Amino acid sequence: GLNFSPFNSNKHLCRLIRCIRCPLAYHTGDSCVAAGSVVLTHHIMICSNHGSGKKNGLLSSPVNVGWCFLCARGGKLLCCDSCPASFHPECLEMEMPEGPWSCSDCRAGKKPHYKQIVWVKLGNYRWWPAEICNPRLVPSNIQSLRHDIGDFPVFFFGSHDYYWINQGRVFPYVENDKNFVTGQININKTFKKALEEAARRFQELKAQRESREALEQERNSRKPPPYKFIKSNKPVGKVQMHVADLSEIPRCNCRPTDEHPCSLDSQCLNRMLQYECHPQVCPAGDNCENQCFSKRLYAETEVIKTDGRGWGLRTNQALRKGDFVTEYVGEVIDSEECQQRIKRAHENHVTNFYMLTLTKDRVIDAGPKGNSSRFMNHSCSPNCETQKWTVNGDVRIGLFTLCDIESGTELTFNYNLHCVGNRRSSCHCGADNCSGFLGVQPTARNAKLKPKKRKLRPEGKHTHEYFCFRCGEGGELVMCDRKDCPKAYHLLCLNLTKPPYGRWECPWHDCSVCGSPASSLCDFCPRSFCQDHEAGALTASSLEDRPCCSSHNPRAPTQRSTKGNTVLFFFFFFFLTSAMAAIQTRHTHTQTHTHTEPRCRL
Repeated sequence: GLNFSPFNSNKHLCRLIRCIRCPLAYHTGDSCVAAGSVVLTHHIMICSNHGSGKKNGLLSSPVNVGWCFLCARGGKLLCCDSCPASFHPECLEMEMPEGPWSCSDCRAGKKPHYKQIVWVKLGNYRWWPAEICNPRLVPSNIQSLRHDIGDFPVFFFGSHDYYWINQGRVFPYVENDKNFVTGQININKTFKKALEEAARRFQELKAQRESREALEQERNSRKPPPYKFIKSNKPVGKVQMHVADLSEIPRCNCRPTDEHPCSLDSQCLNRMLQYECHPQVCPAGDNCENQCFSKRLYAETEVIKTDGRGWGLRTNQALRKGDFVTEYVGEVIDSEECQQRIKRAHENHVTNFYMLTLTKDRVIDAGPKGNSSRFMNHSCSPNCETQKWTVNGDVRIGLFTLCDIESGTELTFNYNLHCVGNRRSSCHCGADNCSGFLGVQPTARNAKLKPKKRKLRPEGKHTHEYFCFRCGEGGELVMCDRKDCPKAYHLLCLNLTKPPYGRWECPWHDCSVCGSPASSLCDFCPRSFCQDHEAGALTASSLEDRPCCSSHNPRAPTQRSTKGNTVLFFFFFFFLTSAMAAIQTRHTHTQTHTHTEPRCRL
């Protein structure tokens, strides 16, 4: 199976307002509707993408900033054609494109919204902090000023003036922006007042947003996250659902005169081979008791809120070993669509999945659509298991009990997942044999285990350490994909904001000096060296002569040496002062260059 979790972060369902000129739609309210959209009715609008884009008869172009949004430095910049964003091509790890180019935010459809604090460029004035206002809430004389679809009024802090502006002249204000500007010497009283008002208003809006989110979270905690309930699997895209001819469906040896034909206690060949009988083929006809999938003979269950593990599924009836609980239902997607959904989830920092492998090239995704089985939690000591049955020629997944279960008991099964994107998730099942992480083999309950007749791989499976190799602490870790490398790291210790996508090898395998493949490794930290730089870099430590680098005391290699701490301190101090100086220069530029990605913040 793939990475699977009962938790989901679906957006709370509410009323939508739709554009009459394109398929775009937003949730109603100032926090979602793009600024500059023209609302016609409560559910119809013209979105901000349909403005003429002309000022005084000329095509309007964005005013791009004169520094890179990633490194805050000037130079040769790649400018977005829709907003003020600018980047160095090398910061984006790309070549300078030919023709028009849009930043990732614009390509993703991100727009300014009302009650958002932004930096605005107007005429020859400097970038000035302002708040985007809903046109209905500004003075009538401002509403009557000439403007186009896509334009929105802004309220300038300090001067308290209004002006109509568009997306091409604003970019988001972020927390502590005031600190990056106040160090400049050419700040007048009005601008200083504007910075103070913008910072204060930003904190007010932040508090309001956090209060709404807390209220919504508390409200959502009373009921499961929204999803679309479906009774049977729904194919998506090119996926085909197989239907067998009656002549292809196997016939069992049960007799219609049996008291319970094809039941769990019978000797039905189809049941033994996990084939569901067909009423037109089975000798018992409609009396056949091996048609649980087709007749949806599910156990009586209830979605409940568990203690520390989100939502779960509880049985409201007593079940015996081998009983059919429910079918795992969702969207049936192919491998390509599965990878695309996982990639999008990675980009949006979503770590919860509802996917189970159906066949070699098909996956069931119960995230957006499914039934109550999607709420079943993982357990290292489960009371249910998944089984693949052939029903009318196609493969379907059912959940069956592993033991007798009393009414009121939570139903669980072992996800048997592979970590998606090298990210290891903690397990909170509370079982006696819990391994601590999803996808890690549970620990044995009994010391007496049956020995294997033949051990083909004495070295065992590829396992990873439970503590970060850089800081030595536990938690959520990113694991190296290199064969036989057990190392794992925190994202922050790798200077990453999200887990790496696809196959990833840790920095232990690259030379710390030049980045070439390493031939000598320090056993106590990720430092390593290639053949050109390994001379004198490592010394034998007092711990079994294990090699250690200059960052460690050979007599006590598990403790950082004073020299290493001093070097790290000065490196951090140099980096901090350089970054602060670079960021402060960001607001001194007034050239009309470009910007596109989120800016670097300390």
